[in-house]
Amino acid sequence: MTSIIAQIKDRFAQALTLAFGPDWASTDPLLAPTSNPKFGDYQANLAMGLARPLQRSPRAIAAELVNHLQLADLCDPPEIAGPGFINLRLSVAYLQSQIQRRQAHPRLGINCVSQPQRVIVDFSSPNIAKEMHVGHLRSTIIGDCLARVQEFLGHSVLRLNHVGDWGTQFGMLITHLQETCPQALEADSGMGIGDLVNFYKQAKQRFDQEPEFKQRSRQAVVDLQSGNPRATRAWQLLCKQSRQEFEQIYRRLDITLEERGESFYNAYLGAVVEDLAAQGLLQENEGARVVFTQGFTNKEGLPLPVIIQKSDGGYNYATTDLAALRYRISQDRGDRLLYVVDAGQSTHFAQVFQVAERAGWIPAGVTLTHVPFGVVQGEDGKKFKTRSGETVRLKDLLDEAVARARADLEQRLALEARQEPQELIESIAETVGLAAVKYADLSQNRTSNYLFSFDKMLALQGNTAPYMLYAYVRIQGISRKGNIDFDHLPPTATLQLQEEAEFTLARHLLQLEQVLEEVAIDLYPNQLCLYLFELSQKFNQFYDLCTVLQAPEPQRTSRLMLAHLTARTLKLGLNLLGIAVLERM
Repeated sequence: MTSIIAQIKDRFAQALTLAFGPDWASTDPLLAPTSNPKFGDYQANLAMGLARPLQRSPRAIAAELVNHLQLADLCDPPEIAGPGFINLRLSVAYLQSQIQRRQAHPRLGINCVSQPQRVIVDFSSPNIAKEMHVGHLRSTIIGDCLARVQEFLGHSVLRLNHVGDWGTQFGMLITHLQETCPQALEADSGMGIGDLVNFYKQAKQRFDQEPEFKQRSRQAVVDLQSGNPRATRAWQLLCKQSRQEFEQIYRRLDITLEERGESFYNAYLGAVVEDLAAQGLLQENEGARVVFTQGFTNKEGLPLPVIIQKSDGGYNYATTDLAALRYRISQDRGDRLLYVVDAGQSTHFAQVFQVAERAGWIPAGVTLTHVPFGVVQGEDGKKFKTRSGETVRLKDLLDEAVARARADLEQRLALEARQEPQELIESIAETVGLAAVKYADLSQNRTSNYLFSFDKMLALQGNTAPYMLYAYVRIQGISRKGNIDFDHLPPTATLQLQEEAEFTLARHLLQLEQVLEEVAIDLYPNQLCLYLFELSQKFNQFYDLCTVLQAPEPQRTSRLMLAHLTARTLKLGLNLLGIAVLERM
């Protein structure tokens, strides 16, 4: 099924051809939902832009287009307003038929794309031997949402976790492990190394303060890169323990990823250097081999190079990213590569993409996109940190969100003198707490910084996850109260829209496909959040103004159908955000 806007645009293309010739068929009709319902549902503003090239008044152009528009199966007769706006109102018959079609469709009328792509989403990407912190929150949640939307629309998605599991810091970690916990390196010891964060801090302190330890650490890097078995065993142990810590977070957030760390591409780094050198792109700069990209300068106004090979022969992050890019195109067959990484890396990715383009590594039809996002700030407007000034651990943040959700739930139960099983309370608190954290992030424009506030994200009113969950629960309450099985409404039932609140809700339900298409293309999850928030608002208005269970037939069943489709739409939309729904709250 094609979105309504796409169908109307096709009709405009046909009308433009009939009215002014095939050369005008590709003209953008500038079609958008109206800001005021009294003007209809959609408005096309193309007539004003065509006035000069066609040498006719906008109203005359609009009239000519209306004469050729074939929209009788979708809309009431078009109306021309003002200087040449074309207003369109979906017909009652079309609204009712489309709602019924979506109600009967397992995917709410949304078919998979006809030409699926191989989409590779690079997101989360924590560092080995360090705990995930609030800085990983946005990449993890945004990347997961974008992957879910692409998957739902039928694209083949590879979710990659580009973990930091290679580099000079592993020399100090391996040396510290070998010297303080050698028994952990025994083949079958199964022994862990305890708190990884403290372990890293201890190793870093020794590296900074003990010259001999620093020297041994540098040798450990050489040993690791040359495949020394003992160094490799230590590295594997560090990676394994970090992976176990990460997996706890991912399971809790219901996020799946395929780990492919920096180490994976180590064998391909040399080929990157050789190929760039063969094409004459490499230059010597202060002992390093670099590529000078166009349009990038440092603070002194000098050309900003991309370091490919350092003066000591080692490689840089850009080298690894170039190797990964080549692999994802040549071996993973990626058509669309998305890098969900903070906005601070914008220059890095712009330079890497430019190098790859100049090297001829990006085939026609393949796109590379950096998906940047801002930082999480405390309510003081500064970077979100603990009271002691340390970065907030992601585990602690999630625990506190759940604890606050639990406290709020228990307070409301006490006020209502309700008794609920503790197991149910814990389950609801976990779902609401995690949903609140995810939704608070995704509902923001990702390119902006945002203020982290538990009070705001857990509120039952406003653009929050609890508000959305409550709307869904409210519909399930209709089912319980009326002993209604939504999945087995009378098959012969027909939708009958009469009240304005019903029309408003129905029109909004039909916009889901368009919203998902926009999210898939533009990569802004907050578009889906806004749609769901407005859907919840419109349902609550419908519920307050229109009797459902007490309405006479066939109106009762018609309104039950509308409520059920709303619940299914909310559930699908929240699932695409990575949020589970609740049957009760």
